[in-house]
Amino acid sequence: MNRFLPKYKAAELLHNILAKGIPTAYDPEKHRLIIFDNTGNEQLYFRLPITLDYSGTSQHAESEKVNYVVLLIQSGSCAVGYFENGKNLNHKVFRSYMVRKKQGKSQIKYLKTKGKSRAGSRVRLGETVEFFENINGRLQEYFEDHEIHRIAISCSKTLIPYLFNSKVSTPFDKNDPRLFKIPKHIHTPVYEILLDANRFLLRGELIYDEAQQSLVDELLGKDSGLPDNEDEPWYEAHEPDELEEEEIDEDEDEYYLD
Repeated sequence: MNRFLPKYKAAELLHNILAKGIPTAYDPEKHRLIIFDNTGNEQLYFRLPITLDYSGTSQHAESEKVNYVVLLIQSGSCAVGYFENGKNLNHKVFRSYMVRKKQGKSQIKYLKTKGKSRAGSRVRLGETVEFFENINGRLQEYFEDHEIHRIAISCSKTLIPYLFNSKVSTPFDKNDPRLFKIPKHIHTPVYEILLDANRFLLRGELIYDEAQQSLVDELLGKDSGLPDNEDEPWYEAHEPDELEEEEIDEDEDEYYLD
């Protein structure tokens, strides 16, 4: 079962868990707490909102400002954005001709089974190189202009080497403690999907079995009055027409879905 919480409720829950001395372990890669019973068995998982810090004590202090980057990458499509306290201040969508149109398979995956082929393959490989150089170029701009506290990423294992081995380097490495994977299926990255991923990251999430419902009720309070999938009014984001026109790449002709 899943229960989503707005930030203020997630902060209260975090305080209650730590104040009660409930056995927990923090998983920084997923920005979540694993909650155990007295015998050390995992009972439930509590993913924290991206804007909520974890210090390990009930007296944790919330940061006045949390700056973060959300990076969504699939074959031929990427959406990346810079956020401050949940608000999107800048974004960019990159598209590239990386997918073999007839087979529907990315050139990277094709090379692993068939090897290099004709001119079309060389074009796709060249587009792939430029695709990741452009992504890393934008990331470098964010890291040069702002202090980044967290980096949320969704990228397949196949594409990770291309991201970190690009001639234009990433401003962070694979082991950066600020880096964590987005535990959510991401559709083809476009601006709207970027905002949807951010909305997901701004909420806390409890993941548990039905047998743990009584524990969840105890931690939250039975009269919390929060629906499981509340569309939080506290979520803020710029609408597309508020962003500079140059931030949106409209090269649709060279983009094919996986």
